[in-house]
Amino acid sequence: MKTVLLRIVSVFGSSALGALAGGAILNVDLWKSAALAGFMATAKVVEALLRAFADDGKIDAEELKAAFSFVDDKAGE
Repeated sequence: MKTVLLRIVSVFGSSALGALAGGAILNVDLWKSAALAGFMATAKVVEALLRAFADDGKIDAEELKAAFSFVDDKAGE
């Protein structure tokens, strides 16, 4: 469980960092663009995990990989 939470935090951080340049170009506060991008990526992963859990009451390794592959195309390897 700790690993999953750390991976979710990593998704937030990596997505937030990627949005900083876009926020600067569009003249949006940097913290707002980073927070929005991080939240959206994290929400996508959490949604996939919740859907997988709702199906059968558990999350197996394959479902975990699939959830993180939304934001990290290397996660499925």
